Amino acid sequence: MMTSGSCPAAPTTVHPPICPAGATGGSQGLARPRMVLFGDSITEQSFRPGGWGAALVDTYSRKADVVVRGYSGYNTRWALFLIHHIFPLDGIAPPLATTIFFGANDAALLGRTSERQHVPVSEYKDNLKKIVNHLKDCSNSMVIVLITPPPVDEEGRERFARSMYGENARKLPERTNEMAGVYAGQCIELAREMHIPCVNIWSKMQETKGWQTLYLSDGLHLTPEGNAVVHKEVVKTLRDAGLKAEEMPYDFPHHSKIDGICPDKAFQ
Repeated sequence: MMTSGSCPAAPTTVHPPICPAGATGGSQGLARPRMVLFGDSITEQSFRPGGWGAALVDTYSRKADVVVRGYSGYNTRWALFLIHHIFPLDGIAPPLATTIFFGANDAALLGRTSERQHVPVSEYKDNLKKIVNHLKDCSNSMVIVLITPPPVDEEGRERFARSMYGENARKLPERTNEMAGVYAGQCIELAREMHIPCVNIWSKMQETKGWQTLYLSDGLHLTPEGNAVVHKEVVKTLRDAGLKAEEMPYDFPHHSKIDGICPDKAFQ
C-alpha cells in the first residue's frame, strides 16, 4: 500500500532485447563532412532567421555540417590573415566544400567614408587567387565556389545613412553599383581562369524588377528574399559540382532502417 507522499514501487527492470551473436559492435557511423562559408558580413549574417547559410544547413541536414566563418567589414586583404587559421594544412580534415564571398568591402570608394576597407581591384583578384590556391593546397577534391559581391542600391545606402546619422550622414555614396560590378567581373574572370564555379549574384539579383528594395535591406545587405536568391544559386552550383543532398549518405542510419527489436543491426 502506498502512503501519502510516498512513491510507487520501482518497476521491474527491463532488459534490452537479446540480439543474435555478432549483431553488436558495429560501425561508429560516417564522419560528417563540413561545408565552410567564408566571407564578410553578408556571410556572417547568413545564419540569422531567413539567412542563406541557415537555409543551407537545412538543405544538407544530416549530410554535412555547414560552418559559418563570416567577418563583418573584412576585405580580401584582411581575409588572408585568417586562412591558415580557418583552413590549416594539417591537423583536421579539410572541408568538402567552401564558398568565398568577398568584394562588397573591397569595392568601397577611395576618398569616401569607407575608404579604409578599399582594396584595388587588381589586388582583390590576386587576393582571391591566393585564397583559392591555399584551399587547393588543403585538398585537391574540395569544391570551391566563388560568389561575386552583390549589387549596390546607392539610394538605399543614402536612406540608411540618414536613418543612422541624420544631418551628419555622408553626402556622397561610399559604394556604387558600377564599382561593385567591376569587382564582380574580376571575380568571374578569376573563376574562369582557375576552372572553379562562380555564383554571379551581382547580375542575378538585377534580373528582377525592384531588386533594390526586394533583395537589399540597406542598399547592400540582404533581405530574406535576397538571402533566398543566394541560397538557391549556391545550392544549384553545389549540385552541379556533384554535391546533391539526396545522394549523400547519412552519418548514421535513417530511423526507418532501425529494427525495433534489434536496433544493433542498423549500426553494423
